[in-house]
Amino acid sequence: VMDINAKGVFLGAKAAIPAMREAGGGSIINLSSVAGLVGAAYSSAYSASKGAVRLFTKSTAIQYATDGVRCNSIHPGVIQTDMTKEAIADSQFKAQRLDPTPLARLGQPEDVAYGALYLASDESSFVTGAELVIDGGWTAQ
Repeated sequence: VMDINAKGVFLGAKAAIPAMREAGGGSIINLSSVAGLVGAAYSSAYSASKGAVRLFTKSTAIQYATDGVRCNSIHPGVIQTDMTKEAIADSQFKAQRLDPTPLARLGQPEDVAYGALYLASDESSFVTGAELVIDGGWTAQ
């Protein structure tokens, strides 16, 4: 889990940053999870890996800001995808994660995509080291 979620993000940034610095800047968008913001009883390794992404993002944002490289993270909640289909069907999961969501719906892939589009755009030119939480208000409670 750490190799894919944390090390993968590190290696991606390591590969991209030299070209971004040479170009005068760029935007790195790391995908984390709400599990990287709050603990999760069902998977401590997953939460730890996504928490690592969160702090790596902040450190990278600070380290490369003077090179014009921005680095932000997206923290999706439950998004309706093939990967979450089985979990969503489970009544216990639904009671713990979906029922208490203030917007009372599942997130859609487009919700995350539009967040990434914003972070990649010039409209977010003063945004770095930020956490964009896309969870229907679940972590606001």
